[in-house]
Amino acid sequence: MRVGELSRRSGVPIPTIKYYLREGLLAPGVATAANQADYTEEHVRRLKLIRALIDVGRVSVAGAREVIDALSADGRDPLDLLGEAQYAIAPRHRPGRESPEWPAARERVVALVEARGWLVHPDSDVIDLVADALSAGDRLGVAEFFHNLEGYADAAVQVAAMEVRSVLARPDPAAQMELVVLGTVLGEALFSALRMLAHQHESARQLGFSPPTPADHGVNPAP
Repeated sequence: MRVGELSRRSGVPIPTIKYYLREGLLAPGVATAANQADYTEEHVRRLKLIRALIDVGRVSVAGAREVIDALSADGRDPLDLLGEAQYAIAPRHRPGRESPEWPAARERVVALVEARGWLVHPDSDVIDLVADALSAGDRLGVAEFFHNLEGYADAAVQVAAMEVRSVLARPDPAAQMELVVLGTVLGEALFSALRMLAHQHESARQLGFSPPTPADHGVNPAP
């Protein structure tokens, strides 16, 4: 297909495609003339992955290139590839970790990982991210919100198991990485919204409110 068709199929404007080509994010097509090239379905899929990284995951061009380079390397372990995608969209901001609460918070997370037998390296950056949240809770005086860390872990395992099954069901590494990026970003938005709905429900239930009726929302009940 020509670049115009590639643009239409991928939803990426032609100038942006040319920019990705110049930056080495997208492999060149097969030259058919001095200023023309043919592209394949692989280019369509790669463009979608690039857009997922940059537009949805808010990854920099340099970060997207790291993921693309990892995907292009021969013989990469699937777990490493998925880790590259997850790392690319992880928050880059790191709060100060000099507070006295932070080491204790990290030890608590490491102990949780070990007690549950999770297959996670003790030097994982994600352990540090969890410790960031816990130590911030201590500093801000809301530590009780995280007293039941096991409950959070239980919920996380259920969601993660479902999401990883969906990722591994995809046919190839490129499609899997695309779902890691999109699923992580959109999944967090979805889970956050569902959590707010659950908060509304639990607040009303624990405070003894009655369930809402259709009339409460201006809806006429069915006859």
